[in-house]
Amino acid sequence: MSGSGARAAATGVAHGVVPTDTTEEVRTRGAGVSAQVAVLPVGSFEQHGRFLPLATDTLVACAVAREIAGAYPVHLLPPVTISCSHEHAAWPGTVSISAPTLHAVVRDIAESLRRSGVEALVVVNGHGGNYVLGNVVQEASARGERMALFPAAEDWETARERAGVLTSLLTDMHAGEIETSILLHAHPEFVRPGYESADFTADDRRHLLTTGMSAYTESGVIGRPSLGSTEKGKELLASLAESFGPYFALLTATAARD
Repeated sequence: MSGSGARAAATGVAHGVVPTDTTEEVRTRGAGVSAQVAVLPVGSFEQHGRFLPLATDTLVACAVAREIAGAYPVHLLPPVTISCSHEHAAWPGTVSISAPTLHAVVRDIAESLRRSGVEALVVVNGHGGNYVLGNVVQEASARGERMALFPAAEDWETARERAGVLTSLLTDMHAGEIETSILLHAHPEFVRPGYESADFTADDRRHLLTTGMSAYTESGVIGRPSLGSTEKGKELLASLAESFGPYFALLTATAARD
């Protein structure tokens, strides 16, 4: 690990997660498009076994959002870093907020964006337990607001196949092949040793909402992180950026008709 990488791991600071645009740069980008679309990464702060950081879901959401921002003229926002991680409460370090709080935060952000002329918001969700985000988007759409949730399960499946991920989306539930691959590509300095021997599967999780994760795994891992690789992480992000195209087209076409 390089000196800078070692310092980053020691301090827990992930470079490149927070956008560094100036207000003039945002103004210039907005002037060049027919409709402005903002992208909000939503992660979590929860256990990911012994080898991935608590901020893994935030780092994944930010990596996806950065890939999108590199391919489309969107307004990239800083991440929401704490969300609904109640199923991981048995592990030290996990922090959660309530679903109504997350709902209110995203709705307030969307309202603030509209006041500044940004009419469309895409929520990039990095944590599967943020079920409420689907409700946020549905309710906003019913009010006539422009909002989308990304990636959908179909987008992840397309990315999984393109990247050669061997684990199914059912098996790859937490700290597995996909998350390990994305961090090996985007933030290798934060991947600790041990993922190579941490595989654990538990496909039947029908009581997860009642019992939490601790009923299904002692390590906190459900998946096969040993299969993760930098190459898979790169291809996963590239595929997701391509899958974002129809979302961008839908939101900007809707804006153009108003």
